[in-house]
Amino acid sequence: MVPTARAGLTIALVASVVFLTAIAPLATDMYVPAFPQVARELSTSATQVQLTLTTFFVGMALGQLVGGPVSDQRGRRLPLLGALLAMTAASIVCALAPTIAVMTLARLVQGFAGGWAMVIGRAIIVDLATGARLVRVLNVIAAVGGIAPIVGPLIGGLILQFSEWRVSFWLVAALGLAMTLAVVLTVPESLPRESRHPGGLRNFVMAGRSVLASREYVGYLLVAGAAMGALFAYVATSAFVLQTMNGLSPIAYSVDFAANAAGMTLAALAAARLAGRVSTRKIILAGQLAALSAGVALLTGALWFDTPLALAIGCFFVLMTAQGLIIPNGGALASTAVPDHPGTGSAVQGFVQWVAAGTIAPIAGLGGAATAVPMALLITVGAAVSMFGLQIAGRPERPSC
Repeated sequence: MVPTARAGLTIALVASVVFLTAIAPLATDMYVPAFPQVARELSTSATQVQLTLTTFFVGMALGQLVGGPVSDQRGRRLPLLGALLAMTAASIVCALAPTIAVMTLARLVQGFAGGWAMVIGRAIIVDLATGARLVRVLNVIAAVGGIAPIVGPLIGGLILQFSEWRVSFWLVAALGLAMTLAVVLTVPESLPRESRHPGGLRNFVMAGRSVLASREYVGYLLVAGAAMGALFAYVATSAFVLQTMNGLSPIAYSVDFAANAAGMTLAALAAARLAGRVSTRKIILAGQLAALSAGVALLTGALWFDTPLALAIGCFFVLMTAQGLIIPNGGALASTAVPDHPGTGSAVQGFVQWVAAGTIAPIAGLGGAATAVPMALLITVGAAVSMFGLQIAGRPERPSC
């Protein structure tokens, strides 16, 4: 029998969860620079290659939606190990894919398994930490995990410089095996049998209804989900705004992108240090006000001043830094709102956030490469919706009849 460790968190366990959260940005950012090469080698269009990114996000959303409730029913450790092995196998199929159809299907499975693993990792943290400690640990995980979007494109670029695109998927497969070993060595079963929920579709639906019946949970779900949408509006279009519209070189753009990701990481670390000393809601509100200000400034610049370079760079930095205050804290407070269903709560969170990412990213680019108006509007609306979610979460629950 696998031992159950309810004693608490260890550095090794937290490091393993950080490792799990890195899979999405690494599997995406290492691969994106290779899109033209993939299109040529597999004799397909740029649109079909882009579809492999979309299917990955869809898989991530579905994997989190299913993986959380299953782990509430079956425990954390074995479903997590199964997901990591499935992700590794899918990565190998991607590396060997002879056609774009095989690649698309393998990316769907890769995303599904990666999302499954990520949501269980978060649920393990919720099992073993509460209150200010939970907020602090989730902020640290988000901060350290924020390094992955910085190094991912650099690794992908180095791979393309010295080899070919398939190597990036072999690297993800190797990381999957390393994650599996890390879980075997450092992650105990954190959910004892007596705390598990019975299986079945009916119980899955009931658990989902239970978490969505919490006004506080839904409010914080909006806080983090809307902020995630604003973030991906930036990710999807910042290259066009800075390079196509303002003439920034690819190297300068990469430096700016890394600086923005670093700002987000530092903000999350600062929030972790403040946990228990400053109200988490106040930290979230500060981030929301900063994000809203950046969105309004970008929208003004896009409508009347053709988005000047200095304005774009400044607003992007403020926006990304603000997300480090909003997303991990909103997610932590959502988790604390539904302590009886941590897996399902984490699953719904992950599903909403990745659906927001996959939906907002293409919408942000509808205006083409010559205007930043759609992006700026989405960032502004996302910040406003996030603030609305904070207000919902702060209202008292209506007493049940």
